[in-house]
Amino acid sequence: MRIVVEAKTHAKEQKIIQKDENTFIVYVTTPPVEGKANKQIIKLLSKYLKVAPSCITFISGETSKQKVFEVVF
Repeated sequence: MRIVVEAKTHAKEQKIIQKDENTFIVYVTTPPVEGKANKQIIKLLSKYLKVAPSCITFISGETSKQKVFEVVF
């Protein structure tokens, strides 16, 4: 399943808001430096979707606020 994520970095708290079935807004406290925010997004998504972090891979948007992931259940 492919999901679209709108990343919000430098947030006060970490949370996920699901806009629809395949679209999420993910708030992380980490800065977008050296992939730290991306790693945190994957970690939060894995908990939210109840899958291992290794089941989530980037399709596009590693340096963009709009990201696309492939999730394998």
